[in-house]
Amino acid sequence: MLKVGLTGGIGSGKSTVSALLAAHGAVVIDYDQLARDVVEPGSPALDEIAARFGADVIAEDGTLDRPALGAKVFADPAELQALNGITHPAIGRLADERQAAAGPDAIVVHDNPLLVEMGAARLCDVVVVVDVPVDVQVERLTTQRGMTEADARARIAAQASREERTGAADLVIDNTGPQDELALIVGGTWDELVSRAAARAV
Repeated sequence: MLKVGLTGGIGSGKSTVSALLAAHGAVVIDYDQLARDVVEPGSPALDEIAARFGADVIAEDGTLDRPALGAKVFADPAELQALNGITHPAIGRLADERQAAAGPDAIVVHDNPLLVEMGAARLCDVVVVVDVPVDVQVERLTTQRGMTEADARARIAAQASREERTGAADLVIDNTGPQDELALIVGGTWDELVSRAAARAV
């Protein structure tokens, strides 16, 4: 098994890269999905979040009110750290279960926007970072997701810096170009991952 960490800042196109790798045959563990799974109604993590941040972060139907929670944590690093202290261990346990189910010969891609922040890069055999300049992130978030520039920059600032991410990388994918160019780059990255997996198997 080759354990691959895939990360990139918000708006970098990491999800597109993840989908392309899955199409090549990678087993993708999507940490955004894990983050939703661990706060399902009735989960221990959701109960902890309600106790820590107040009942107003729980919607009427019993689900997590993400905008309400986001308003509390993205403006305050200490609050974000408290939330991460609840969710990150639960996400890690679920990721371990999914990885164990992938099979011994799989190339498992941990698609994790917070790979560097969680200290999870050191647990991977290869770290792949999708990289774009901050101005490109801002432009994509404002045009594609309807964020204000201030909101976009706040979300970017809440993540690891571009330098911290690329500093942890074994392979960097530059996603400033067009979509067809990205597909070619990811194809080359996949070939490199297959080669590394084969070298480990010898």
